[in-house]
Amino acid sequence: MARTHGSKGEETAKRIDEVALKLFAKKGYAAVSMREIALEVGVQAGALYNHCPNKQALLTNLLADHMQALLDAWGEMELPKDPAQQLETFVRFHIQYHLKRPDQVFISYMELRNLEPDNFKKIEALRRQYEAIPKNILAAGQMAGQFNLADTHVAAMAILAQLTGVTTWYREQGRLSQQKIEDIYVQLVCQSVGITLSGGH
Repeated sequence: MARTHGSKGEETAKRIDEVALKLFAKKGYAAVSMREIALEVGVQAGALYNHCPNKQALLTNLLADHMQALLDAWGEMELPKDPAQQLETFVRFHIQYHLKRPDQVFISYMELRNLEPDNFKKIEALRRQYEAIPKNILAAGQMAGQFNLADTHVAAMAILAQLTGVTTWYREQGRLSQQKIEDIYVQLVCQSVGITLSGGH
């Protein structure tokens, strides 16, 4: 019988992803076994393979789903035409999206090394698509004479590293609100490309 939307099989598959994500983020990919995942999910180890052929495929799917969801979310954004305002929009989007998903962000960076070559290429292609977003914004700003950059690729990669790093130290009950942190990062990023945004940033 074919599985229907909301079926037990789909619920189990979703639970497997949730458990694998939690365990990979907590213990590391190499330290987690399929048997441990099955135990946490509450199914027999053999049943796990009905949903995913092996641990490598499970990791690849988690990373691919994260990157595709990130790209889709950005694709739904309404962007201003001005490159400086686009840059501010990107900074806020990146921080907001990633702070909601610390485990996904963690394994997306820490577990790339555990991907087999073909799987690495698949994830790297998705990452390149996302990296192209700030690169294109910076290139447009540079062409318009708004930004002052020695190299747009290096600048884009530095900005991405800076923004993603927020997930390693941000605490919801910390001294600064998320909004204030976004404001500070907008200012830092804009200053790094040689502009000052209006509106008090």
